[in-house]
Amino acid sequence: MDQDRDVAQPQLTIGDLAERTGLSPAVLRMWETRHGFPEPQRIASGHRRYTEADVDLVKQVLRRKEAGIRLEVAIAEASATQAPSSPSIFAELRRRHPTLVTHRLRKSTLIALSWAIEDECCAVAESPVLFGAFQRGDFYGPSAARWTELSRVARSAIVFADHWGGTADEAEGPIRATLAEDAPMRREWAVVCDAFDSTAALSAWELPGQSEVPDRQRLFEAVWTVDPVAVRDAARVGANVAASAGVLAAQPLLYELADPPTPRSTTPTGVTALFNRVVAYVDRLT
Repeated sequence: MDQDRDVAQPQLTIGDLAERTGLSPAVLRMWETRHGFPEPQRIASGHRRYTEADVDLVKQVLRRKEAGIRLEVAIAEASATQAPSSPSIFAELRRRHPTLVTHRLRKSTLIALSWAIEDECCAVAESPVLFGAFQRGDFYGPSAARWTELSRVARSAIVFADHWGGTADEAEGPIRATLAEDAPMRREWAVVCDAFDSTAALSAWELPGQSEVPDRQRLFEAVWTVDPVAVRDAARVGANVAASAGVLAAQPLLYELADPPTPRSTTPTGVTALFNRVVAYVDRLT
């Protein structure tokens, strides 16, 4: 999968960034090691290079710190203001949150994880923003009734696939976005639930060379998270891809999701409830 970024040409060295922001190169390197921020691009020699946007983001973090915000929170808020740089939920999560652990999972396991997230979202989240990526329209068909129910409790629900011919009636249910032929998300599976009181995201991309593998045995490389900042990043990619696909309802979402998520703690009770649903579905499908 191509995870390259289309960003402004980086010209600034770490010394330049230090001079422009008042921080030492050692502090900038420490922030990068501990928090993945600021994220440099590397030239052939391995040296770091930064853009003017990186200068603005570091200054934004410093202003938030001066206002009494903890460093990790200030960095998360600054990172959330960046526009998604990838048309891929999986790639954006890996880029912005490199500590997320990847797992190779069969499609049957992804189905169990997805159903657990969807059910927990319906049960707990208040007016969530939902995104689902199904690769192909015929893969969406068996989930159409489930997503019609999800869309009834959602503030917005958008699903992605390569085409929609032969699927259930479009009059009800989520908004359908058709992916372009070269869209990276044609190879992706995703479920994203972004709400004030509940967040979860699952994203996976299909490993190549599986044309002869039975459908539910196909392997994916997957990540999942309940971290509100990571989920917001995934939702912003979803809104951006939907807008690029011509979904008019995605335009206001781009502005709404540009704000950082409301800080909240992930409670053990909430994580346990989601885990219990996952176990039940995995047990049923295996």
